[in-house]
Amino acid sequence: MITITDIEGLFHDQLSRISDSELRDKVVRVWVEGSKRGGWQSVEELRAMPFTLLTNTHGIGLVEHTMAVTEGAIGLAEAQPKAYGSKLPYKIDMDRLIAGALLHDVGKLMEMEKDGKGGYRKSKSGQHTRHPISGAILAAACGLPDGVVNTIACHAREGEGAPKVIETVLIHQADYATFDPLVMLEKGHLIR
Repeated sequence: MITITDIEGLFHDQLSRISDSELRDKVVRVWVEGSKRGGWQSVEELRAMPFTLLTNTHGIGLVEHTMAVTEGAIGLAEAQPKAYGSKLPYKIDMDRLIAGALLHDVGKLMEMEKDGKGGYRKSKSGQHTRHPISGAILAAACGLPDGVVNTIACHAREGEGAPKVIETVLIHQADYATFDPLVMLEKGHLIR
């Protein structure tokens, strides 16, 4: 069984940057509840789980992907005020950004399962609901604020054309910056 301590250990560096302790605790609880609903029993299982079934991940797992997206979104968020200064026409909420980035793919805990042959497949739940929706539902049920739920629900194609908080835009860009190169590599379109 995945515990609060397990999730705090996995994402310690990123969680420590959320200043609102109540929000930080809720982020951890969403990961624990998602792990429970998805049937994940150990940190080792979480670490081994791929972050997508859509392309070869080259061994990059969901936990590593989540950290990369979170750090990438933080980098994008820090670059704008540094470059634009007082011209920046919106405020970036770093707590919402980090919470949303840590949770953007939490629905995959319910969307995927082991296939019994050493690999992974879509779960029955995943066949019905993609991870942005299942993750947003889970986060809302765990009491996350609407802005964080928006970052989860709208970070992928489900968010196309939908209203978004600025943090969703940054998470979306960081997410695709870690996904698209692998797809391009698989198709032979990545120049190396």
